[in-house]
Amino acid sequence: MLTFLKRVWPSRAPQRPAAKYILWSWAGGTIGIGLVAMIAHLSGYPLLMAPLGASAVLAFGVPDSPLAQPRNIVGGHVFTTIVGLTFLSFFGADWWVAGLAVGASITVMQFTNTVHPPAGANPLVVLATGAAWDYVFLPVALSAAVLTVVAFLFNNIAPSRKPYPTFWY
Repeated sequence: MLTFLKRVWPSRAPQRPAAKYILWSWAGGTIGIGLVAMIAHLSGYPLLMAPLGASAVLAFGVPDSPLAQPRNIVGGHVFTTIVGLTFLSFFGADWWVAGLAVGASITVMQFTNTVHPPAGANPLVVLATGAAWDYVFLPVALSAAVLTVVAFLFNNIAPSRKPYPTFWY
């Protein structure tokens, strides 16, 4: 039993990033979400959505992760929103639809090679808000694209980071 626990419960945490890297991650997340919030404020369009905050964690905290690449951020958000809207259109927002929509979103992201964990929340947001089809463009596609452009610019000016993105498509 002790051997099993040691195998499934590691005795130490992964190494923490250097303070300089953490500071750059903080600045990138602040600027990325701040810019989306400013565009939302100035335009009057509701561009902020909760899953975007989690996308910022990946884009600025672990930008070399396959899950943080532009195709994953934009594609994952767009595809899962379309799935959520499809389920909402055909089945409504009943409780049982939530699991089916998220499960289908995982499948679509895997099939399209756009897995982005924060995007898994999009069908739930769509169902909870009763979003219309234009939601896929505003806020989803635009805010994901803005965040990705900021991640591209910011991560590539930071001297302590690897070039971003690792993969384009």
